[in-house]
Amino acid sequence: MNNGDLDLVVLTLYIIGITYTFNRMVDSIADQMKVEFDSKKTIAEQLKTQNLEDQLEISFGLKGMYPIDEPNTLSISIKNKSENLAIYVDWDNSSIVGIDKRSRRVIRQSPDLIRDLAVPQIPSLIVPGKTLKESVTAEDVFKRDQETGTYSPGTPIANIPGLSKGKKDQKKQYSDFMQRKLEFEFSLDLVLRISETAYGVTQGQNIPPVCILNCPFVIRKLSWTYALPWNKKK
Repeated sequence: MNNGDLDLVVLTLYIIGITYTFNRMVDSIADQMKVEFDSKKTIAEQLKTQNLEDQLEISFGLKGMYPIDEPNTLSISIKNKSENLAIYVDWDNSSIVGIDKRSRRVIRQSPDLIRDLAVPQIPSLIVPGKTLKESVTAEDVFKRDQETGTYSPGTPIANIPGLSKGKKDQKKQYSDFMQRKLEFEFSLDLVLRISETAYGVTQGQNIPPVCILNCPFVIRKLSWTYALPWNKKK
């Protein structure tokens, strides 16, 4: 074997080694996804049609990225920007529609949730000029601790990992999502009951007594390149 052939063999082995190491590195990077509120414009249009665009503001606290088995709760902020409206959040009539399009009852999370989940929830009042901040999730997300008797979120709101154990079409959805060929959607349908507090004003004269807002979210799988230190766009 001449020097040229030997150099070619060494180069080939080097490339194979680098390729193997690179693939192992990519495989070791944890799967991450991005959950986005889609979008403020949607909420603004809904509020405008109900004459509430200047009275109400809704936002969500979302991280830059999540493992595929999260999030199991949503942090919501509702601001009453009005001067004379009492806004009640009707948790029991609100719902979370999952990636399977199934509607589930909303549960407002508390640190020591020990009651039966079937017990009705008291609506939360937001007085003028104040902001309500809560963590909410779907009823079927909760798991009960047998020792303490308390409930805590045990599965993600959008149970993507569960698809891998489902039927053939669900397994395909999971595979397509992991290959970034498919995005998932879920939504929070929020029911608000509103009354005017100004003396002499007929209730419901200027605003609807019930406001239903559809808050949509999109989930997309992130490429492994999110882990690169110079990749600021995640």
